[in-house]
Amino acid sequence: MFSGSIYKRCKCTEPKLDAAGQPVLDASGNTKVRELGTGCTQLKKRDHGSWYYYVNLPDGPRGERRRPRKGGFLTRAAAQHAAQQLWAEATGGINVESRETVEQFLRRWLHNRVDLKRRTRSDYTDFVERVYIPALGHLSMRELRTRHIQAMFEDIWAYNRVKEANRKQADQARAECEAAHQAWKQAPLPRPPELRERWIEAKEALKKARSEPRHDTGPGTQKRLRNTLSAALKTAVMEKLIAQNWADQVVLPRYEKPLAVVWTEERVARWRETGQKPSPVMVWTPELTGQFLDAAASHRLYAMWHLQVFRGPRRGEAAGLKWAEVDMAQGTANIVEQLVVDTTHQMYGETPKSRSGRRTIALDSATHALLATQRKVQQEERAVWEAKHQRDPQKYGSYVDSGYVFTQDNGTPWHPDNVSKLFDRLLRRLDMPPIRLHDLRHCAASLSLAAGLSMKAIQALLGHASFTLTADTYTSLMPQFEKEAADAPVALVPRAHQPGAGVGALRDAARPPMTLIAGGGEEAA
Repeated sequence: MFSGSIYKRCKCTEPKLDAAGQPVLDASGNTKVRELGTGCTQLKKRDHGSWYYYVNLPDGPRGERRRPRKGGFLTRAAAQHAAQQLWAEATGGINVESRETVEQFLRRWLHNRVDLKRRTRSDYTDFVERVYIPALGHLSMRELRTRHIQAMFEDIWAYNRVKEANRKQADQARAECEAAHQAWKQAPLPRPPELRERWIEAKEALKKARSEPRHDTGPGTQKRLRNTLSAALKTAVMEKLIAQNWADQVVLPRYEKPLAVVWTEERVARWRETGQKPSPVMVWTPELTGQFLDAAASHRLYAMWHLQVFRGPRRGEAAGLKWAEVDMAQGTANIVEQLVVDTTHQMYGETPKSRSGRRTIALDSATHALLATQRKVQQEERAVWEAKHQRDPQKYGSYVDSGYVFTQDNGTPWHPDNVSKLFDRLLRRLDMPPIRLHDLRHCAASLSLAAGLSMKAIQALLGHASFTLTADTYTSLMPQFEKEAADAPVALVPRAHQPGAGVGALRDAARPPMTLIAGGGEEAA
C-alpha cells in the first residue's frame, strides 16, 4: 500500500483579509482572494470539489522531500487507484516526477542518435517535427498513452481521405484542361479568343488542384512512423521515464510488401488496354529486357543501365561508382559508395547502409567492354568541354574531375533522381511496359536465377543483408520455373499414353448416348 493521503478539495474562493479583518487589495484596487481548498464547507456534497492524492516517496539524492500530488478525480476510489499505480511505478524505478514533455524527449532522443546515417536522420527529423510533435508534443511523457498515439494515426487516415478528394479533383481538372486544349487546337482558323481564354483558365485550375496535397501516407509509411516512435519510446522505457512502450499496442492497417511480378504477354496486353500496372514492382522477361537494351543502346546512360540489368547495383551505387573502385585488369567493381538524395533533393555521397552492401562484383564481358568505351568517351568529352571553357569561360565553367564513372558533359556525377526521370522518359518513348529503375535489380536477380546461380550467390550479388529477403523475393519470379515445378509431379507417374492423350476419351464420356430412330436418324437417350 502506498504511503500518502487521499483528500478532497475545491476551487472556491473567499476575500483575503488582513490582521484587522479588512479585505486586502492589489495594485489595481481589486480585492485579493484565496482558495478555500480543503476548508470549503460544501465539500460534504457529493458533486462539489474533486479528489486529490499525494504520495510520500523516498527522499531524493540530496535529501529533498519528494511528494508528488495530483487532483481532478471524480471519486475517492479513482484517486486511490491512481496513487497506488504511481507508487508501484515509483518503487519499480520509474521517474514519476519527470516533467519532460514528448516534444523535449523526442528532440533529445534524436540529438543523441549519433549512429544514424544522414538520410535516416533526415527521415526521423521529418517524422518528429511534422508528425509526432504536432500531435503528441504537448503531452508530458508521464501522460502519454496508447490512445494518444492511436488518435494520431486516426488523424492521418482522415487526412488521407482529404488527399483522395484532392486527387479526384486534380484528375477532373486535368481532363477539363485537355478538353479545353483540344477544343482550341481543333478550332478552325482564326481561332476564337474565348477558346484560348478557356484553356488558360483550365490550366490555372489544374495548377491550383495539383498544388493541394495528394500523396497518401500509405500503410508502409504508417508502419515506419510507428516503428520509429517505438524505437524512441524503447529508450524512454530504458530511462525509466515510462512504464511500457505505448507505441507497440497501436493498431494499423495491414501492410504487405509488394512482391515482384513478371510482365507476361497477357499482363502486357491488359496494360495496353487499361494502362494499369498489375503491381508496383514489375520485372521484364528476358525478351523484354533484350528489347529495352537494343532500343537504348544509343542512350548516354546505356552503360549504367546495362550494368544494373546484369550486375544489379542500386541506383545510388551505380551513380556513385568511381573509377578508382573499378579494376579493369581483374574485371571487378567495388561497391563502397552510393549517391543519396535527402528530403530537400540534395545529393551527397555515403557508404552503403550495411556491411553486406559493401561488396565486390565481377563484371561480365559485355559490361567490361562498355566501361572501357565509357572511359574513352569521358576523356573525349573532357577535351571538348575544356576547349569550350577556353573559348567562353563565362558560359562554360571548369571541367570537374569528380572521378565518377558516369558523369555529365562537365564531369559532375548524375543526380540519382534525374537518372530515374531519364529512364522513365525513355520507357514512355519506347512504349515499353513500365518498371521502376530500381526494378532493374529484380531483372538482374531473375536473369541470374534463370542462368542457374544459387540463391546465396544472388544474395551476395545484390548485397542483401538477409538470405531470407532474397529467397522470399525471387523464389517464384520467372514463369518458366513455375511451369517446371508444375510439370515435375506429372513426370513421376508412369503412363501407357502420353499425358493429355485421354482428353478425347473424357470428351466422349461427357457426350450423351445416342439411339437410332425411324428414318435412320439419332436422338439422345
